[in-house]
Amino acid sequence: MVDIPYEGIAGTPPAEVPDVELYHPRSWWTRYVFSQDAKVIAIQYSLTASAIGLVALVLSWLMRLQLGFPGTFSFIDANQYLQFITMHGMIMVIYLLTALFLGGFGNYLIPLMVGARDMVFPYVNMLSYWVYLLAVLVLASTFFVPGGPTGAGWTLYPPQAILSGTPGQDWGIILMMSSLILFIIGFTMGGLNYVVTVLQARTRGMTLMRLPLTVWGIFTATVMALLAFPALFVASVMLLLDRLLGTSFFMPSLVEMGQQSKYGGGSPLLFQHLFWFFGHPEVYIVALPAFGIVSDLISTHARKNIFGYRMMVWAIVAIGALSFVVWAHHMYVSGMFPQFGYFFATTTLIIAIPTAIKVYNWVLTLWRGDIHLRVPMLFALGFIITFVNGGLTGLFLGNVVVDVPLSDTMFVVAHFHMVMGVAPIMVVLGAIYHWYPKVTGRMYNDALGKFHFWVTFLGAYLIFFPMHYLGLLGVPRRYFELGDTSFIPSSAHSLNAFISVVALTVGFSQMVFLFNLAWSLFKGEASGGNPWRATTLEWQTPETPPGHGNWGKELPVVYRWAYDYSVPGAEEDFIPQNQPPRGTHVVQGAAS
Repeated sequence: MVDIPYEGIAGTPPAEVPDVELYHPRSWWTRYVFSQDAKVIAIQYSLTASAIGLVALVLSWLMRLQLGFPGTFSFIDANQYLQFITMHGMIMVIYLLTALFLGGFGNYLIPLMVGARDMVFPYVNMLSYWVYLLAVLVLASTFFVPGGPTGAGWTLYPPQAILSGTPGQDWGIILMMSSLILFIIGFTMGGLNYVVTVLQARTRGMTLMRLPLTVWGIFTATVMALLAFPALFVASVMLLLDRLLGTSFFMPSLVEMGQQSKYGGGSPLLFQHLFWFFGHPEVYIVALPAFGIVSDLISTHARKNIFGYRMMVWAIVAIGALSFVVWAHHMYVSGMFPQFGYFFATTTLIIAIPTAIKVYNWVLTLWRGDIHLRVPMLFALGFIITFVNGGLTGLFLGNVVVDVPLSDTMFVVAHFHMVMGVAPIMVVLGAIYHWYPKVTGRMYNDALGKFHFWVTFLGAYLIFFPMHYLGLLGVPRRYFELGDTSFIPSSAHSLNAFISVVALTVGFSQMVFLFNLAWSLFKGEASGGNPWRATTLEWQTPETPPGHGNWGKELPVVYRWAYDYSVPGAEEDFIPQNQPPRGTHVVQGAAS
């Protein structure tokens, strides 16, 4: 990657727009609770998402206890098992990962990385968090209503979702739909902030092709979410109307408990199309921020410029666009027109091309780099390995002929968790370790961090690699108890018990991570402003942690791209984005 020759720049023009007028908090409540500072809002998003994520972790333990040791625990019955599946999946995919990547990392990093003082609409940004919190509370309340949470599966397919035989078909499904509606409203307010801030609030010199790839990933994912979430929004509203008012958007004519139901004329297949039109872009709404963050982690900790920056940017954009034309590969066994399978199988293979380009570029970035195997780098490498493995099994499931026999087996669970569970969580953990010194001003305990990585990484493979084998045997997913069947050997039951023990171990190891963060907050060594010797703007703030308004009196001016590492002839092995080249003259305007 070759940027503009710096010595050829005659000067940097004055600012074209006046500086942002910040809201200044007047009390403890407006500084830390009802805050309009994007950094505080980011921490609020992250803490709330992590709290509800711990609930999902406990639910996964309960499921694994039942699968590994069926009939042993009397407090887990068939209805509860289905409720645990539903809540675990919905929390992890939407309320944890989406909220963390966009609400957490997006809020904290976008203004700092583009050189802005804050989001462009701080009050709307604050409202977005409180609507998200309300959505989480409504979701959590389903554990305490009569009948408990819905047990329709995280995809919430009708007609099952609202029929009387399904757990939680009364209050559970109503509150689930209401929570999703609230979540999408809250995200829309936040998402508009992220997009407009990137487009309109960049500091002088920060062109689009000088943005760090983290910002490109979050920006593209946000645009995708603003286009994809409306499909889930209308599906949730329509299903809610079917349940409450007796409409028949998705409910066909059917007999329930020997009685003709009040429904007639609806299409369950329509819900599946709406759900997966959101659902597959959702995979990349989580993956694209992860791609961007991993690119920055690898470049920083390998002390090498990212290979093929422009190619990486266009790969992110191409993945975002293509993700909207692959959704029905989730529906090969749904009964849709069979000829559609050719189209969606083809687009599924095509989207692998820009994804593979990113993997090649990561590997070429590492090639002959000065690699420092710090904790963030370990998690970044773990992500690449895991995402490649999960992506390869996705190529199998994208093929109609292979997908049909494997559909609804544990093979699908293994693939989905490798791509959508383990891989993004690796990035989340690596990113937290990477930016923890900037957020807190202190370093974490390195030994505990490396212990946490190895237990998490190796444990994840001990959980999900054997699960692929179970799927090939034909072991079905979402079954409360397998029983004695002729096609499932006894070894499968032993393997399930082994997976459960490992899952519990890996889950408890996350407590080491939480302890490390909490202990280091008070006892960790002072980090300084730029402990990783990184080039991007967030590491160049005058204060660590960054103060209100991020930049003090003057906004930074950007002279170069984000990846000037190990530049030949440079005094150090990194050149910050805001370091002017020799002989550059900055023209100061009325506002900086």
